[in-house]
Amino acid sequence: MRISVAFPPIPETPDHIALAEELGYETAWVYDTPALQLDVWMVLALAATRTKRIRLGPGVLIPSLRHPMVTASAIATLVDLVGQERVVIGAGTGFTGRRAMGQKPLKWSEFPRMIDEIQALLKGETVMFDGKPISMLHWDSQAPQRPIEVPWILGVNGPRGLATAGEMGCGVFTSRPRPDADYGGLTDVILLTSGTVMEPGETVDSQRVIETAGPWVSVAYHAFLEQKDGRLETFPNASEFVKLVEQVPEDERHLHVHAGHLTNLNAIDREVVVGESMFLSPFTIHAPDVPERIEEMKKQGVTEIAFQPMGDIEREMRAFAQAANLR
Repeated sequence: MRISVAFPPIPETPDHIALAEELGYETAWVYDTPALQLDVWMVLALAATRTKRIRLGPGVLIPSLRHPMVTASAIATLVDLVGQERVVIGAGTGFTGRRAMGQKPLKWSEFPRMIDEIQALLKGETVMFDGKPISMLHWDSQAPQRPIEVPWILGVNGPRGLATAGEMGCGVFTSRPRPDADYGGLTDVILLTSGTVMEPGETVDSQRVIETAGPWVSVAYHAFLEQKDGRLETFPNASEFVKLVEQVPEDERHLHVHAGHLTNLNAIDREVVVGESMFLSPFTIHAPDVPERIEEMKKQGVTEIAFQPMGDIEREMRAFAQAANLR
């Protein structure tokens, strides 16, 4: 099982990625959330200058946020800084990257085409975009030679998405393995997760635990509110959460619901996230239980765990690395 780490792109992230390398994490994934944090590519470039081994990549980029040539050029820049062997690209339809701006995620019917366009440009091919042929015109001295071939990981979970990822030769990102998911044939199944390694004597009701793992838990409330599939009703204080959200004018609701995403509990979250909610945070456990939880994920088909540290980020990175027996 590979153990990696995930970060929102904030000013301290390049230094945190350097520490992650020291601690033995395999890959540093950085979110593409421009409405919430800094630019993913600038942060990755800064991390590239401070590291020597750890793999780097967006986890996950939202292709609709940029022209495909801009994304291809950004990938080429990162490859030029660290080499192809240290670059991996995650891409998704935009759960938060788009919802935080009041937009729905990309339609699945559009998503693979957007990835194909970027991959084709990196191969040195010409593609049609906005009615015109485009290709990377960079001379050899201006960018790495094409083809630029790096692994791609797609943020998908349903049967259609899993099948398409397999057909495209991509791995998959998931925030929770589906019991009915078929990961056969996929070499990369990455679980994006979080929590906190609890100190002896701490419980899920401890204030530090709620403050640290709460931002991860609250995202599940946000997601299932918008999916409207009934799962939200099983969460503690679900009806109160819906009530609070509905008090906000609908046209600006996304600004309040997604504030603090994966970093802080916002005003609404603080009213509903409690110790009982921590079942949504699979790694809010004590240190001796971490290896067993990792093994459980492995049996479900997961090949890599990408753990996002929150709260005291350095403390969380060190505690999880030690509990997971890195290095």
